[in-house]
Amino acid sequence: MRLFGFDTHHIDNPLDGASPLDIEMYHMLAHIIANQEKIMAAIDDLATAVTAEDTVIDSAVVLLNGIPALIAAAGTDPAKLTALQADITAKTTTLAAAVLANTPTPAPAAPPVTPAAATTAATAAVAAA
Repeated sequence: MRLFGFDTHHIDNPLDGASPLDIEMYHMLAHIIANQEKIMAAIDDLATAVTAEDTVIDSAVVLLNGIPALIAAAGTDPAKLTALQADITAKTTTLAAAVLANTPTPAPAAPPVTPAAATTAATAAVAAA
């Protein structure tokens, strides 16, 4: 039966009767779509982590920007200044510990290869062969 100039038929599997090239293209497209879904999920997870990190950074900025106001509010009262100093020291220690705990340790760099070391290694490799 032809409808609008196209053959129409009722089959359960659209790949029945398809050429091997069509089938390969179908599977390649399915693979690409699956990978895109994984990538999009990873991007969403990264965006969530960045948002959380921005919140922490903004909190630290608010803390640091608020220090002059706290000092001004303490005035010259020694008790208030001592309490403020203790509070700032505690928060600085907490912030420093958090930064240190969440900073990855860099991988040790390989030592540079000198010409003498390269010559020695090459001579040893030739002698072993």
